[in-house]
Amino acid sequence: MYKKIILGAFMMLTVLSAKPNIMILATGGTIAGQASSANATTGYKAGALGVDVLLKAVPELKNIANISTEQIANIDSSNMNDEIWLKLAKKVNQLMNNGNIDGIVITHGTDTMEETAYFLNLVTKGSKPVVLVGAMRPATATSADGPKNLYNAVALAGSKNALNRGVMVAMNDKIYAARDVTKTHTLNVETFKAPNAGEIGYIVDGKAVFNHTVTKEHTRNTPFDVSSLMSLPKVDIIYTYSNDGSQVASEAFVKAGAKGLVVAGSGAGSIHENSKNYLIKLLKEKKVFVVKSSRVGSGLVPISKEELNQGFISANDLNPQKARVLLMLALTKTKDPRQIAKYFEYY
Repeated sequence: MYKKIILGAFMMLTVLSAKPNIMILATGGTIAGQASSANATTGYKAGALGVDVLLKAVPELKNIANISTEQIANIDSSNMNDEIWLKLAKKVNQLMNNGNIDGIVITHGTDTMEETAYFLNLVTKGSKPVVLVGAMRPATATSADGPKNLYNAVALAGSKNALNRGVMVAMNDKIYAARDVTKTHTLNVETFKAPNAGEIGYIVDGKAVFNHTVTKEHTRNTPFDVSSLMSLPKVDIIYTYSNDGSQVASEAFVKAGAKGLVVAGSGAGSIHENSKNYLIKLLKEKKVFVVKSSRVGSGLVPISKEELNQGFISANDLNPQKARVLLMLALTKTKDPRQIAKYFEYY
């Protein structure tokens, strides 16, 4: 009898002390950056170091998770492209079906992190935590923020409370939903914010605390499937401004094969008449799909009945770079502007 009690207690202790299995997919960025001196926080080479070097800087990781790694890419994230996105998405979905993996961390440059995070939020098919993490200072800096960010990301990916929350970004002790987060400062370590929604939680000493959940549909509840895709539809962004001449850019983008255009409008998505008249012409000729977003950085973009009839689509509260991501994926499913407009309401 005593042997059974001891054995049961041992098994329970083993379950309670079991560490999660976390896969780290590395893509480069500042977190893997190398500068000429420990005092330099600019002028460094992003993506200079491999993922193994990053792990050595955070030996405490072995205390909170069993880590495995794969180097997907090693680039400055300003050079992110569709090929890497598709490779990353397919790898993440493969890991979703791997019973030996509990969570996924993706190291990434901060310049386009929000775009990659939102893309994965729309195409990942599973409930396991997927966490993007980066740094604002290179790995060689005296005040490098990467090691703590990486520790937090692994802790978050291993938390059972992080299940079914969509793709997240862990930066500067805060947790952000992929749809809402954006980079707001060129150099500050507190650059990531969510202007329309705020952070969904925070991390203290490796413990993830959540304040609220995301209401927009994500991951398994979207219709977007990249499993068989080898490329994505070309979508570009044009910027409106005083004395706007961007109709020239619009024409060039369409001639170069753009299937969609996102307008970074002024104010609540307003478009200068010079550019808007040309866009209306393109819409009449059914040459391109046009989404109205705003360069302001936060807030909803309304759309009039007249604009709706002309074929314009509202980005809702997505910034231009994220509206581009959703329009690309929308065009893999439909060519109906009304249906695309619904995607912008749902996701």
